[in-house]
Amino acid sequence: MTGGPDPPRRALRLMVITHPRPRCGRPLEEVVAEVVVAGATAIQLRDKEAPPRELLALARRLRAVTARHGALLIVNDRLDIALAAGADGVHLGPDDVPVAAARRVVPDGFLLGHSTDDPGVARRAEADGADYLGCGTVFPTTSKADAGAVIGVGGLAAVARSVRIPVLAIGGVTAERVPLLGGSGAGGVAVISAVMTARRPANATCRLLEAMERWG
Repeated sequence: MTGGPDPPRRALRLMVITHPRPRCGRPLEEVVAEVVVAGATAIQLRDKEAPPRELLALARRLRAVTARHGALLIVNDRLDIALAAGADGVHLGPDDVPVAAARRVVPDGFLLGHSTDDPGVARRAEADGADYLGCGTVFPTTSKADAGAVIGVGGLAAVARSVRIPVLAIGGVTAERVPLLGGSGAGGVAVISAVMTARRPANATCRLLEAMERWG
């Protein structure tokens, strides 16, 4: 089974994963607008606590922001919310709807992401129709209570070698650590703390992108 049309790899170059309460104290919509203007290529809406109705309303507002600035909107976990909001895709974890089942019901061009740090699982997800993978935890992080064991750059490289679809490094990624990922085969990075806990999210986004330019 194949996925949708292959997304441009640069469209997944820098994915900023949201936190409901950015440290800068400003509304999430303002922060998202700021980071996509600064160059973030994708936003992943992640909120484990919001009721479905509130999450849908937020997803629709963020979709308007990302569409205006040419960035992708991905919704974490909730395939129903992603579809109802007109998002570009959904990111599925191991306890969510299986990739193969999701691929059968989503429209053409809808992106499916999947989380794994296992090369075998990565190959199965690709075969089932995943368009990209989130792989980590690469470095120690406190952003996600369910982040799992640290796999290091070597573990990331093993997953990246096992598939043809883009693999995004996640977990403790900072501008200072980005150079360590250059030879891993990762197609991009996904970050939470590096941007969401920054007092100036746009500046943090620019620093990440500048560090990534060395990848070529």
